[in-house]
Amino acid sequence: MSETEPVVAERSVSPALVTVVAVVAIVAVLVAIGGLVWCNGLQSHIAATDQKLADAQKKNVELADQLEATQARLSATTETLSQNVGATQKQIDARAEAIMAAQKAETAQTAKLAEQQQAAEKQIGAVSNDVASVKTDVGGVKTDVANTRSDLGTTKSQLQRVVGDAGVMSGLIATNHGELEELKHKGDRNYIEFTLQKGAQPTLLSTIKLQLKKVDIKRSKYTLEVSADDRNIEKKDKNLDEPVQFYTGKDPVLFELVVNNIEKNKVSGYLSTPKGAPQGMGTP
Repeated sequence: MSETEPVVAERSVSPALVTVVAVVAIVAVLVAIGGLVWCNGLQSHIAATDQKLADAQKKNVELADQLEATQARLSATTETLSQNVGATQKQIDARAEAIMAAQKAETAQTAKLAEQQQAAEKQIGAVSNDVASVKTDVGGVKTDVANTRSDLGTTKSQLQRVVGDAGVMSGLIATNHGELEELKHKGDRNYIEFTLQKGAQPTLLSTIKLQLKKVDIKRSKYTLEVSADDRNIEKKDKNLDEPVQFYTGKDPVLFELVVNNIEKNKVSGYLSTPKGAPQGMGTP
């Protein structure tokens, strides 16, 4: 070897250094991978959070709508209750006024009855004094008392004059047997009592015939046929206690019948005829 040729020194790499470098490289790779995983997880978490936030906002909107609808229903209910309370108060006031009016009327009626009772007691006292003073005419006193009772009974009866179905003012109307007896005692007209059965043959009363055609108990109405002067007259849907009028005879006179009791398929009442008209009765 020549003395002038440079000498190149050979350097060798230390195994320890190689190991350190390798470890650093592996750590860097792991850190990079971990960073990627963390980023992916973070993005997923953010996406889930955004979805939850969107759901929450949607829920808030729905709750707001429900709250608005509830407030509207409460408002309508409050208004309705206010109206009902007002109506109920009006009803209460009206009822109170009606009760007070009834109480006033009852008080007035009670006072009137008290006055009448006092007047009656005075009259009874006067009658008692008269009876005591007239000791020798006991029979006459009894007759007067009987007449007074009869007059009182007549006053209590509900005999009325009403317009009949022919538009003529009728005589007094009897709504029961007792009132009919009163009419008979008056002697103004002839009175013939009758009972008609649905489906039966015509019944002869005086100079006419009556036949019951229909009975309506619920409505207190009836229909019958009157045969007089060779003609038939249908009296349809007549009311209880209604004067049923028609003219009959050569010189027409007013006949009047009143039904004052209605039963199933049967009615009863009386026929009123002028004085002098025939009173014959029978079933042909």
